Amino acid sequence: MIKLVKATKAHAQPNFALALEFSDGSSGVLGLRDFVFSGGQMVDPLKDPAFFSRVFVEMGVPTWPNGCDIDPTNARLDLEAAGALSFGGVAA
Repeated sequence: MIKLVKATKAHAQPNFALALEFSDGSSGVLGLRDFVFSGGQMVDPLKDPAFFSRVFVEMGVPTWPNGCDIDPTNARLDLEAAGALSFGGVAA
């Protein structure tokens, strides 16, 4: 069964990564370099580190000012699959 979660915090990290905290108390740092450089009208602005760093959480979803966002449940699943999910601590 997939656990649906919301993001509670999102902070940009070097090299196009996000430190994320989730509503279930888990956290991790998710690399988004492939996503950012996949190309496309929505992700192209994220190539600018200053723009990438403007990430914020809106209604439980990590979002950028141009409306680009990532699904928090899939982000958590990716972190879990990579063994990069922590509980009870703050993402670096």
